[in-house]
Amino acid sequence: MSVRDNIAKKLNEAFTPESLDVADESHLHEGHAGHRPGGETHFRVNIVSRAFEGKSRIDRHRMINTLLAEELAGSVHALAIRALAPDEQRH
Repeated sequence: MSVRDNIAKKLNEAFTPESLDVADESHLHEGHAGHRPGGETHFRVNIVSRAFEGKSRIDRHRMINTLLAEELAGSVHALAIRALAPDEQRH
């Protein structure tokens, strides 16, 4: 299973999101810190879940970072997060 697929699986299981997009942006960071051949080092997560209702931006990021602690301690160098509650989505 790819790192991207593993991240998506964990987020789906933990937060039952209404929408989720996990993008591998490693190709955008070639030549920068943390990049490795083959990618899977830099990711962007856009997630909408009821689990984030009433939570601050910092709390939402902590929830995700805690869930993905193993990946962040290993192969993932950078994780950009946009975590919203359903009523915060822009239409």
